[in-house]
Amino acid sequence: MAADIIQVKELVKRYDRLTAVDGITFSVKEGEIFGLLGPNGAGKTTTLEIIETLREKTSGEVTVCGFSIDKNPNDIKRLIGVQLQAAGYYPNINLQEQLELFSGLYNKPVDTMEMLGLVGLGDKAKSKYKELSGGQKQRFSVCTTLINEPKIVFLDEPTTGLDPQARRNLWDLIRDIRNRGTTVVITTHYMDEAERLCDRVAIVEKGKIIALDSPEVLIDRLVDAGFERPKEVKKANLEDVFLSLTGQEWRDE
Repeated sequence: MAADIIQVKELVKRYDRLTAVDGITFSVKEGEIFGLLGPNGAGKTTTLEIIETLREKTSGEVTVCGFSIDKNPNDIKRLIGVQLQAAGYYPNINLQEQLELFSGLYNKPVDTMEMLGLVGLGDKAKSKYKELSGGQKQRFSVCTTLINEPKIVFLDEPTTGLDPQARRNLWDLIRDIRNRGTTVVITTHYMDEAERLCDRVAIVEKGKIIALDSPEVLIDRLVDAGFERPKEVKKANLEDVFLSLTGQEWRDE
């Protein structure tokens, strides 16, 4: 059994009268892909930002790799990779230059072409960030999380707005990251994404965890309770048809 690499105990975050995170407790095991699922406003992103030491908590305890977010935030920052939003990148310098800049901030020399190759962007090394398609921007943002060779990577809604090919390609990339020994924590509101990617998921609603287990166990539990779909599920869906006809290779828009 893998050890816990993240431990969250009775975590609370309040904003005046709003309780965004309401006493949640969970752990993430080393080497797994763990998903925080929930509708918009459920508290999953706030939870992630607290673990990442980017937002202060109201109460509770959080440890990452044995370090407390209260006592050792700088130690935690050195061990994690956090996906930046678009505003975190310089629009007018090329991808190689972006990576060199970030590696300097981490004081961690990197082979920029090797890193870009990992995410299928080797031919875009001299392109500017603003020239990339939506899927390419997402892949580059994942690339930057790997610069400091983190033990844990945090991805917040990584496939939002992507077409089916880009979405499936990013799933493969996330699996590759885990297969190299890195723990991955993602937030998503796409249930098919969580079912295919995650070893375990926590479903968050109104700041509380209402279910936590592997997707398979949660589905079996619902079926055992008597749930039936109103229509027989086919062996494939329309997205599978689309991908079989158009392919799954990296696409340039």
